[in-house]
Amino acid sequence: MISTTKLAISGLFVFLLALSTMSTAHEIRPAIIDLTLDENGSYSIDIQTSVETYLAGIGPDVTDTNNAPQAAEYDRYRAMSEQELMPVFNAFAPDLIRGIQLQADGLDINLAEPNLTLTSEPDLELAREAVITFTGTLPVGSSSLNWQWDEQFGGSALRVSSATGQEVYTEYLQPGVATGPFDITGAVKQSGFSIFANYLVIGFEHILPKGLDHILFVVGLFLLSSRIKPLLWQVSSFTLAHTVTLALGMLGIVTIPAAIVEPLIALSIVYVCVENLWSRNLSKWRPAVIFGFGLLHGLGFASVLTEIGLSPNHFITGLVGFNIGVELGQLTVIALCFLAVGVWFRNKAWYRSYITNPASIAIALMAGWWVFERTVYGV
Repeated sequence: MISTTKLAISGLFVFLLALSTMSTAHEIRPAIIDLTLDENGSYSIDIQTSVETYLAGIGPDVTDTNNAPQAAEYDRYRAMSEQELMPVFNAFAPDLIRGIQLQADGLDINLAEPNLTLTSEPDLELAREAVITFTGTLPVGSSSLNWQWDEQFGGSALRVSSATGQEVYTEYLQPGVATGPFDITGAVKQSGFSIFANYLVIGFEHILPKGLDHILFVVGLFLLSSRIKPLLWQVSSFTLAHTVTLALGMLGIVTIPAAIVEPLIALSIVYVCVENLWSRNLSKWRPAVIFGFGLLHGLGFASVLTEIGLSPNHFITGLVGFNIGVELGQLTVIALCFLAVGVWFRNKAWYRSYITNPASIAIALMAGWWVFERTVYGV
């Protein structure tokens, strides 16, 4: 009876891990919205996104298109050339326009028909980015703007700037959330606290729920020992390292292509979990190894921030907010691991055999597949 109970607990934990390790090859990322304002009142809105998710009707509750009921339709659109996709997009454009609200001083701006540009050739193994462009002119004397788009289009990072590149406003928006009015005359500056809070959310969400590889790395650290001291040594080493490379990456001092960094991040997960199988305690070299892996993960974090963009006027504030958000996400993962198995079973004689080893094997196998996938097919 005891053996059956132990097997059930072990199987449940591995099953939960397996659910969280679905392939991220078709991960849905937030849209990047660049709103550029000219002195003469004209504007341009460039929305960088995966347009096929909208065409297939995949909502923000889905994090990976492979798991969506519309996965086949999504893949069919991704296989189309720009010329083939254009009629489908044109038919969808009125729905997109209805889902966007742009206001100047509280008055609605009627958007013209958008233009679509695909930035890469069809490849079912890779996410394909597109740019949706709106252009128009604001009413004379406009001093503030509001932006919102429908919840069905998911989260977004809004970046507002002048035609000369001067930052006006930046914010990460949850699905369906409006900005509220923001000044475009330069008279009112965006507060540092709002920047900090915004990037804290971005950092947390990059771990939970979107950072599956980072989640599994932290779980791998937990699995070696559910004791606080060994875990703190590992997490502290990891934190120090990724803080360093996150800053260096954002400053442009260290730049390594994602095609190199992402397979190595997956390989770091494999190493940690394989070591869990033959090491029962924290070895003297493990914190140093974890520090090295933290440098890699920091470069991964930097690529996310580079894509979204940090506010030049609040660079340090945004960087600190993002890093704290990442840390809160990692601590939440550790807390969930303790609640799931650590608190209840860590003192059991069978904990290693039925929790640590099966879970480490499952994670190592999934991460090994990621190494292959990211090396052969790219990020």
